Amino acid sequence: MAGQVGSVLAVVAVLVALAAAVVAVLRLRARRGIATAMQRATYDVLHTAELAAEPLRAGLTSATAGKAVRHLRTLVGATGLAIVDGRTCLAFDGRGTHHEEQLTSAARRAMKARRSVVLNGSDLPCDRMDCVVRGAVVAPLAGPDGAAEAALVAVSDDQPAPGLVQATLEAARWAGSQLALAELDSSRERLARAEVRALRAQISPHFIYNALTAIASFVRTDPERARELILEFAEFTRYSFRAHGEFTTLAEELRSIDRYLTIERARFGDRLQVRLQIAPEVLPVGLPFLCLQPLVENAVRHGLSRKPGVGMVSIEARDAGAECHITVEDDGVGMDPEVFGRDGHDSEDGQHVGLVNVDERLRSVFGDHNGLVVETALGAGTKVSMRVPKFHPQVRA
Repeated sequence: MAGQVGSVLAVVAVLVALAAAVVAVLRLRARRGIATAMQRATYDVLHTAELAAEPLRAGLTSATAGKAVRHLRTLVGATGLAIVDGRTCLAFDGRGTHHEEQLTSAARRAMKARRSVVLNGSDLPCDRMDCVVRGAVVAPLAGPDGAAEAALVAVSDDQPAPGLVQATLEAARWAGSQLALAELDSSRERLARAEVRALRAQISPHFIYNALTAIASFVRTDPERARELILEFAEFTRYSFRAHGEFTTLAEELRSIDRYLTIERARFGDRLQVRLQIAPEVLPVGLPFLCLQPLVENAVRHGLSRKPGVGMVSIEARDAGAECHITVEDDGVGMDPEVFGRDGHDSEDGQHVGLVNVDERLRSVFGDHNGLVVETALGAGTKVSMRVPKFHPQVRA
């Protein structure tokens, strides 16, 4: 009997020790994690908002609304929540889906009036015995101009309280700002595509004429050289006018530049010297399509073509940790910094259009801190530098 009691006590002692160890581990994790209930609540709200923001930043569609609506309902604390556009209910989460037609109609009226609406039970008649809907809050998602193209509809199982009304209004204001950012991103992408198309059109009148003239000069005197130049010209134009992709790699851009310089050397002969210093590890770096070739063309066409004697174009690409540093430098006639800084678009011969175009495209993709840096003066040549991140979420070369 005494032996059995001793065994029981031993088991109890082991269980107590295990319980103490579990409590100690939980306390240790609590210290390492979020310490207070308020901090935990703040984290939950911010995390939920981030989950809703990601699909909304892609624009408002049935798919993105379906991904965001559950998180928005959690933020608002509603029995059900719908996202409605000007025609239909894009997504619904929670209870009250049988009122979808009524809620969509109320949302359209609120969007047209550009004002929020609180609905009570009499506004949402229903014959179903199990219906829990007793009211709803409709809040338009206003754009920058005040017009609303969508609305949040929060369903309540009681007369909508002031807390639900305020939460819905704030959630709608926040969701509207996310959609505005999505439209801004879309506009920037459209701008970048338009800039690429404009740049492609800009290249053709200047370069094609000079290239064909240079090739024609070899047709009789050196047919084989003319044939090689025609092939180089064909490859260059095929790359410049390709129909796919807004991004490329540094290696592809340099390959196109080599073809361009081959044709230009046919024009200038020994007057045009080229120096390359390219770190092999940066060759796969992605960058906006045709953002380097215009800098080289500007150096040759405007820097060296007006300089008597021999001129040098230097192209350098260095590995700089998380970035690739690229410079294009010439020892040509240079530019007036004041004229360039005042307005590069108004030059009579379009001298600065390529630089301004590339600068705007770099800023639209990588941010304002990644624009071109131009160092120049009359008679002192020109050096153009850019910093390109090695990895960027928008760049898919």
